[in-house]
Amino acid sequence: MARLAVARLTVAGIDPALLLRQAGIASAQVDDVEAEVAADAQVTLLNLAADALRDDLLGFHLAREFDLRQVGLLYYVLASSDLLGDALARVERYSTIANESIALSRVPGNEAAIRFQYAGVPRHADRHQMEFWITALARICRHLTGSDPRLSRIAVIHPRCAASRAIEDYLRCPIAFKDGTDEIVFAPDALRLRLGHADPYLNRILARHCEEALARRVHPVGRLQARVENAIAPLLPHGRARVDVVARSLGMSRRTLARHLAGESLTFTDILERVRRQMAQQYLRDPSLPISRIAWLLGYQEAGAFTNSFRRWTGVTPMEMRTGHYRDSASGPN
Repeated sequence: MARLAVARLTVAGIDPALLLRQAGIASAQVDDVEAEVAADAQVTLLNLAADALRDDLLGFHLAREFDLRQVGLLYYVLASSDLLGDALARVERYSTIANESIALSRVPGNEAAIRFQYAGVPRHADRHQMEFWITALARICRHLTGSDPRLSRIAVIHPRCAASRAIEDYLRCPIAFKDGTDEIVFAPDALRLRLGHADPYLNRILARHCEEALARRVHPVGRLQARVENAIAPLLPHGRARVDVVARSLGMSRRTLARHLAGESLTFTDILERVRRQMAQQYLRDPSLPISRIAWLLGYQEAGAFTNSFRRWTGVTPMEMRTGHYRDSASGPN
């Protein structure tokens, strides 16, 4: 995704060098197709690139156009499977080969449901990577079956933006935004669809290579800051994002959490402010959300308190930010 975003910036006449530096990615990492890019840096780059391109659907647009073979080994082990259900089982087993911080798993009791879970990356800061993977998975399934496997449900944690209808039209399924999970659910009969390039012998060979790659993969435990941010986000409504509640959800005492954060030169208050600021900017992209509703979603009892905080963070009011965003985005990609 980082390389795809850099290519899109270059085509648009935007020098990606500054954005790469801001994301903490070396140009050499982009040039070397074998080099890995840290997932959190990739999320940051996608956000920066989306702003520079004025494209609120950057992840979706990249997923709709890239060569599916760029997924690499994971793509080929899926393509050589017999049935779509078999391919989804391979996705569950080997997804971390393609991205170490996103694990795909099938939902217990529903083999047709694929759930996305983040490790070591703050989920609230991302929309483009998630929309990329959901779109890419649907595209791969369409391509491998030579048909259009029906989707019965799509849900994402992040909010809708003004352009989100385009994703729903492409996937032919409504999306539940601001949901508690990230998942894509196929109709049950889709699992029995046969794949056009099934090869059981090749599939066994590729599965062995995947097992070897999986064994070499270092699974991220998750940075404490990201774990705290992911714990804060769902607690914000109703004002429940308190340090004692978050500490308990992470299996530690309030004092222990404070000590560990201090070791990383962080405080709970700083992280809470960061989460609120980033989520506010995402919520403001959803024109259906009133400012008062956004204030509640962020744990503020009054819209005025949210407005004061937002002005302190950005120098403008939430309404000024929203108005400016849609004016600037009016000439952006559709």
